[in-house]
This record gives sequence, C-alpha cells and structure tokens, in this order.
Amino acid sequence: MKAFITGGAGFIGSTLADKLLKKGFSVTVYDNLSTGQPLFYEHNLSNPNYTFIEADISDKDKLNTVTQGVDMIFHFQANADVRGGMRNTGVDLEQNIIGTHNALEAARINNIKKFAFASSAAIYGEPAIFPTPENIAVIQTSLYGASKFSAEALIQAYSEYYDIQSWIYRFVSFTGPRYTHGVIFDFMRKLINNPNELEILGNGQQRKSYLDVADGVEAIFQSVMKAKDKINIFNLGNEEFLNVKELASEMLGLLNLKNTSFKFTGGERGWKGDSPLVQLDIKKIQSIGWTPTYTIRESIKRTVEFLSKNSYLLEVID
Repeated sequence: MKAFITGGAGFIGSTLADKLLKKGFSVTVYDNLSTGQPLFYEHNLSNPNYTFIEADISDKDKLNTVTQGVDMIFHFQANADVRGGMRNTGVDLEQNIIGTHNALEAARINNIKKFAFASSAAIYGEPAIFPTPENIAVIQTSLYGASKFSAEALIQAYSEYYDIQSWIYRFVSFTGPRYTHGVIFDFMRKLINNPNELEILGNGQQRKSYLDVADGVEAIFQSVMKAKDKINIFNLGNEEFLNVKELASEMLGLLNLKNTSFKFTGGERGWKGDSPLVQLDIKKIQSIGWTPTYTIRESIKRTVEFLSKNSYLLEVID
C-alpha cells in the first residue's frame, strides 16, 4: 500500500512513517518543516520505499500532483499550539480547517479511498462525563478544538459524498521520543533557564491523561487494518492520569533536581480553553485488541531522556 503522510516529519507523523515502513508500506512524507526535524526522518532517506517532499499543505497544486497513485492519506499536519489561537485567530482556520479541506480535495481528485486524520481530545471542550466517550455532545472552548471538530465534519461529509473510508483519532497529549510540543517540553525549557524555580500555569491540579507515541501509532495501525466502517472515530488515550504538579515532580526526580520550588499562576485552568480534566473512554479502540503498553510515568521518562539527549531541540523549536 502506498501511504501519504502530511506532517510526516513531525513527532507523531515521523513515528507513524517508521511503523508503516516496517510493515511493508511505501511511504511519502509531505512536510513544510515548520516543526518537523531532520533527526526524525533522515534515517529513512536511503530507503527506496520512502520519499520526502518539503512543501506546505496550502500548496494545492503541489499536493494534488504528488498524491497521484496514493492508496491512503494520513493527514497529520496541523497547528498544534492550542493556546496560539488566542494570539492569532486565523491560524487554526488556515492550518487545521483549510489544510484538511486541501488534503480531502487531493483525495477526491485522485480517487483516494482511505483517509486518516489526527484530531484531538480538545474537541470535547469541558465535558460532563469522564471517561469521555466518542458519542457525547460537545461544546467548544478553544479555537483549536473547534477547528479540529470542523475538520472532522468535513471528513465525514467527504466520506459520504465520495465513498472515502475514514479514520478519525481524538488524541490525548502524546509523549515519548521525538516529543517537541507540550507541557514536558515547556517545563524542560524553564528548568534549563532556572533550575531553582518552575512556573506552572494554573494551580497544578489539572488532571491529564497522556499516551506514549509508540502506543498511539500502534493503535492507529491496528484500527486501519481492522476497523471497517465507512467512518471510524476513536478516542486514543490512557486509563490513568496525572495532575500537572505530579508530572512536574516526576520530571524533577528524573532530572535529579532536588531544590526546585513551584510557582503557580493560579486558577483551575492554565489558560482559556485549557480543560481541568482530560480522560477519554478508550473501550472502543480496546475492542479491536489494542491496549497501552507504557504507563504515563514510563512515557514521561522516555520523553525526558529523549529531550535530555537532544537538548538542542529546546532551542531550535519555537
């Protein structure tokens, strides 16, 4: 099968590319390298089944041309900065909604009948049910979440119009090797600048579920192979969670920092649109035979070890 991955040089996309290559897929990665890193894909450049294209999702003509002959699109390119929408109200529209439309148009024009999408747990806003199931009614609390939910709706409409089988994944925060965005990344930067004090947004009691990227990519692969509905929507998460203060304490232990104090900014949310509790019901994805293999603490350790070994990423990524 010929797979095409938008955002395939990034954290999750590059891990997925490695997985598909090992499973015998031919993989083309399409990435503008705004956050993707050579470290994540250079090892594949000599593989005859791997092609790297540096280009932007906004380049519709390029996208339509290079997806000719593709069997499946994994659309994983996106703006990943949940808070960024407050400063730039157009970025989620342009990157997440219009970008998804461009990828869907490439599928339509080139008669590609399989389409997978990286959505987000942010589409649930602040739900009243925990663990949160896929079929709950949602109210949006962030432009990021709204853009992902809008993209999901576009995918469902294209699936109905053009008989495209689709897989939609609502992720919790992924952690693990190649991690380049999120709370652990932010804490690592802060601790390098000042190991004596760590600022934590909110009151530190925000409870989050995290999933190791290796487990997440395995769930994606298994569901593409096994889930046969026209539209397949899956939560991807963990059955456990940590609060942000516990995560910070775990990191301090891993970094052998014993005299670091915490400075809380206050409030039950770190920012507008931050959910005080994220825990997804994962029974549906478990029903196909998948389950997480890494605990949250094990994955935090893998993340900290990766960032410690590749600390230059803390400087080169905005």
